[in-house]
Amino acid sequence: MVHDTIDEPALATDRVVMRTEPVQQRSAERIELLLDAAATLIDEGGIDGVTTSAVAKRSESSVGVVYRYFPNIQSLLRALAVRNMERYLDRVADGVAASGPEPWSSFDSTLDAFVDMTRHEPGFRALRFGDVIDQRFMNPELSNNAILARKFAEQTGATYSFEPDAELVFHMEVAVEIASGLLTRAFQLDPQGDARFIETTRQLCGDYLRAHIPLTAPA
Repeated sequence: MVHDTIDEPALATDRVVMRTEPVQQRSAERIELLLDAAATLIDEGGIDGVTTSAVAKRSESSVGVVYRYFPNIQSLLRALAVRNMERYLDRVADGVAASGPEPWSSFDSTLDAFVDMTRHEPGFRALRFGDVIDQRFMNPELSNNAILARKFAEQTGATYSFEPDAELVFHMEVAVEIASGLLTRAFQLDPQGDARFIETTRQLCGDYLRAHIPLTAPA
């Protein structure tokens, strides 16, 4: 595998969308409450149901508190999308740590984590990583799926002890795009997901990755 240099724009995990960066624990907890309120409102009435006043009421905050951290609803939704990706990637990392050394042994847990979050994480089914609003919701330079593909490439490189390159990122992005389309369809009509589409995703993406990204178990 030729190791090209990857230009890696930073994922917006620093929450740059917020007007005031929290430095105290109380502020951090307040932001989590606002995001939790927005996620619950999405489950109840869809993304259009998320308004500043609704978030303030649900979180038992004032409208001024909401504006203190989020200048508009778009920035609040972006922060929620970033949190969704952070939580998902944490689950992916846990799955990798619990998997055996065999190549692609963590693929099933990576897919299962997404399915479980879509079923149970408040607001995730409708918002996911923000692609329902904008394909470049988290970073103007990259699609949301491209960001996820790069994170997968980094995780794979770290697990199998090699530097991820542009070829790896490309194949990861192809797999992410396939999975994104099929899983969107899987949960379109059924909040638990259509098992046929989920298992087809598992087969198609698993076969694609194994065919195009040969891995060797770490020594």
